[in-house]
Amino acid sequence: MKHFFIGAFALFAFSNLNAQELKTKPNWFNLDYEKDGIRGMGVERAYEELLKGKTSQRVIVGVIDSGVDVNHEDLKANIWVNKGEIPNNGIDDDKNGFIDDINGWDFLGAADGRDIKDEQLESTRLLKKYEAMFGEKPSKRTLKKFKTEYNDYISIKKQRDAQLKEANQYLPMYQNLYDNFVASSGILKGFLKTDELTNEAVTNIDEAEADRDVRKAKQFYLQMVQMGATEADIKDGVEHFEGMTKYSYNLDYSPRDIIGDDLTKLEYGKYGNNEVTGPDAKHGTHVAGIIGAVRSNDLGMKGVADNVEIMVVRAVPNGDERDKDVANAIRYAVDNGAKIINMSFGKSRSPEKEWVDEAIKYALEKDVLLVAASGNDNDDVDLHVHFPSKFLNGGKEAENFISVGAMNFEDGTNMVADFSNFGKKTVDVFAPGIAIYSTVPDSKYQELQGTSMASPAVAGVAAMLKSYFPTLTATQLKAVISSSVTKLGDSEIKKPGSDDIIKFGDLSNTGGVVNAYEAVKAAMQLTSKQ
Repeated sequence: MKHFFIGAFALFAFSNLNAQELKTKPNWFNLDYEKDGIRGMGVERAYEELLKGKTSQRVIVGVIDSGVDVNHEDLKANIWVNKGEIPNNGIDDDKNGFIDDINGWDFLGAADGRDIKDEQLESTRLLKKYEAMFGEKPSKRTLKKFKTEYNDYISIKKQRDAQLKEANQYLPMYQNLYDNFVASSGILKGFLKTDELTNEAVTNIDEAEADRDVRKAKQFYLQMVQMGATEADIKDGVEHFEGMTKYSYNLDYSPRDIIGDDLTKLEYGKYGNNEVTGPDAKHGTHVAGIIGAVRSNDLGMKGVADNVEIMVVRAVPNGDERDKDVANAIRYAVDNGAKIINMSFGKSRSPEKEWVDEAIKYALEKDVLLVAASGNDNDDVDLHVHFPSKFLNGGKEAENFISVGAMNFEDGTNMVADFSNFGKKTVDVFAPGIAIYSTVPDSKYQELQGTSMASPAVAGVAAMLKSYFPTLTATQLKAVISSSVTKLGDSEIKKPGSDDIIKFGDLSNTGGVVNAYEAVKAAMQLTSKQ
């Protein structure tokens, strides 16, 4: 599942704000605490003080996600192009097993061009399997033989029924708010004779000169603004809960039929299509911008890495991704030259984990670093595993895997994002993940939040290091990033999801926040000895 935070169970999240209403500095994740007073990663300082005038090499970063708008004004110059392919000739020119894979590959695409947008949750798929297995009245012999599975079945069903009930309660509320917001905005635009509302213009409406409908619209609009909501926020809520009821928890929903693959086999190179934007590229486009939006064009934002190519690998629907697609997506990115892979997704179950584990080990063999979001459930992932995991079956830790938690732009006890997962053993580092202003489809920009935003921030730092210090291996990149963090172990913070005060060092194995400036210095020192 795509893991940017949309405030599903809060009334509103503060994503999707207009540029003039940003919560903090739009480039805050690249700023420096010592120089700028905000706990970014020191990226700008690294370029200005340490990397200026130094040469770099182009680095390919695989973005396994929902798809990317490859024509975005701030991304198109940095989108990977497969030079071994002749576009749209229907031939696998480079013989890599994928026909016309110009910018990457879509593992959620059908041969006829159709795409999967929405999927069930993994728990829903398993619930359907269990229902077929046990039926309405399982025999005592079956219950005795499959006791563990039956207990899991009852647990999943109870959780699914509760969450579906909650979704059905929230959906009409969000729909009503959305309808009112659209109607109120229309009334205000008509009164003000404008196509674009601003808070100032609405606030300054003289109610003595306005009729009852305008006064009501003004009151409702400003109430929403005060709560931090926009039309896009509320629409996200509608789509989220609608997706839960129609797709995520729907036992009868079966989108995979359009692809026609065998879900019991990996079938690498045997399914998918070359259309990498997909039907909903918002999440992937935002992630791609954080890594590699062009830094020198004076457009909307600056990505972290300045000499990068984004390889688009579409494998993440609205709902839970399939292990098969994740494993194949990792292998595709590795086989086609990616040295860093970002994975801003995850789920609580991984029935074919062995496939993903083999892909992770394959990436290690090929010297590729994997960077992954830790998840947005404010949960201890040492206790409740978030997949994909750096711990392989058998307990061995993948040395080329970094798990990332999310930081806030605020300091003090609120410095950790309230939604971020954590884990003293499992999570490696933290990075900016709230109010991240980045690219979205149609050459637009928005603030979004989630560990999905923190992960590409770290992937961007890894790409920057690999670009300027190309001899660094995947394991060395992880070591450099981990060893150079800003240590905040003794800082008192609110435990994600509660008001309990704990030590920051309890949330990850480094107890720190990624610091690109210090990472570059560490890379300089390490490579000088090679």
